[in-house]
Amino acid sequence: MHPLASSEARTFWERALQATADGQRIVFGAFEDDQLVATVSLLLDCPPNQPHRAEIAKMMTLPRCRGRGIAASLLQAAEAAAVASGKTLLVLDTASEGGAAGLYAKHGFTLSGEIPDYALKPLGGLTGTLLYWKRIGTHS
Repeated sequence: MHPLASSEARTFWERALQATADGQRIVFGAFEDDQLVATVSLLLDCPPNQPHRAEIAKMMTLPRCRGRGIAASLLQAAEAAAVASGKTLLVLDTASEGGAAGLYAKHGFTLSGEIPDYALKPLGGLTGTLLYWKRIGTHS
């Protein structure tokens, strides 16, 4: 949310990295020199009736770095890690307005539908979310 307090961002990433240490999440990052320019997370900690599933979350790329294939590379790395973890289904959601729907469709994700007024937009107002899924790895 804009403006995002540094303390809130720090708390989010501290929790995300703790989840990584606990094996519940894998965080991928792309760097340009020493600057983080893109990130995506693979959420592995699903309920007991969904051990085959993982979720793509927090795909973020600096605006000046978009369109260069960075997000696509991170998405492919996350998918490969999901397969290596024995997952056979990936799910994700992305904002209806300004989200990465084109990226996900291009990489084989199937749109299931839209939930209206799902989240606040960074500068105010509401946006819907688009729900996507993709089968990966070996299916039983």
